Amino acid sequence: MDKHATIYIAGHTGLVGSAMVRHLRSRGFDAIITRTRQALDLRQQSAVAQFFQATRPEYVILAAARVGGIQANSAYPGDFIGDNLQIQTNVIDSAYRAGTKKLLFLGSSCIYPRDCPQPIKEDYLLTGPLEATNQWYAIAKIAGIKMCQAYRQQHGFNAICAMPTNLYGPEDNFDLHTSHVLPALIRKFYQAKADKAAEVIVWGSGRPRREFLHVDDLAAACLYLLAHYDDEGIINVGTGKDISIAELAGRIKAMSGYRGRIVYDTSKADGTPQKRLDTRRLEALGWRAGMTLTEGLHATWCWYVNSRPSAT
Repeated sequence: MDKHATIYIAGHTGLVGSAMVRHLRSRGFDAIITRTRQALDLRQQSAVAQFFQATRPEYVILAAARVGGIQANSAYPGDFIGDNLQIQTNVIDSAYRAGTKKLLFLGSSCIYPRDCPQPIKEDYLLTGPLEATNQWYAIAKIAGIKMCQAYRQQHGFNAICAMPTNLYGPEDNFDLHTSHVLPALIRKFYQAKADKAAEVIVWGSGRPRREFLHVDDLAAACLYLLAHYDDEGIINVGTGKDISIAELAGRIKAMSGYRGRIVYDTSKADGTPQKRLDTRRLEALGWRAGMTLTEGLHATWCWYVNSRPSAT
C-alpha cells in the first residue's frame, strides 16, 4: 500500500480505531482521515454521504460500532441493532459511491451460532441460533457482512470482512455497566485492592471459555489483510487459544496483588459456553498473532493504572 494513500478510520477514538491510528502512523502512513462523533454522526445518512464525497478516501477501515458486554446488550437491544445497522449501511454505501478502492468491515466472533463446534470455522456462519444475550449486535454485524458481499457481487466493490475474537488493550471501555469481561475484571480487581474489599464478584459461573486478542495484534492483522486479502469470504482474526473466565480472573487477581476472595454470581448469564476461532485461513495467508495473553494483560493493566483518572 502507498504510504501516502488516504485512509479513513471510522471510529478512531475507540479501542480498535485508536489502535489502527497508532499502527498506521508507526509504519509511515501520513494521510489518515478521522472525524469525531461530534463532527460526524455516522448514523446520519446525508452527513456521511457529504463527508465521503468531500474526502473520497482510497481506503476505509470500518471500526465504528456500538459495542458492549452482556449487561449493555440486554439493556439496550434497540440501540445495538439500530445504531449499528445505520452506521455500517451509511459508511459502506457512501464509500462505494465515493469510489473507495477498498473497505475493511470489522465484525465479531459473536456472529457465529451459540453452540458452534470448536474451533469456530468461517463456514459456521448462519448454521444455527445465535446467543440470546448479544443477538441484536450479532444480527447487525451479519447484515454488514452480507451488505459487503452484495455490493461486491453487484457493483464489484472491494469490501472485505474480518471477524476478530474478543479484544482488549489500551483505550478499552472500563465502565462496569457497559464493558466486556476482561476490562471489567481489571477495574474490579484494581478497585478491590485499593478499597481493601473482602471479595470481588464475577458474573456467571466462571466456566465459559473465551479467546482474547490484544488490539495491537488486530491492527497489524487489519493492515496485513488490506494488503494481502481480496476475497468475498469472511476471515477470522484471533489467537486460536482460549481460557476460562475463572482462570482469567485468577490471572488478573494475581497480577493486581489483590488477596481477597473471588465470588461467582451464578444468577447472571454465562453467555456462549465457548468461543475459540479457527484461524487457519488467516495463518495460511502468512499472519499470526504475536502477543501472548500474559504480555497483553500486563501491558493493559499498566495502561489502565496510568490512565486511571480518565478510565471511568
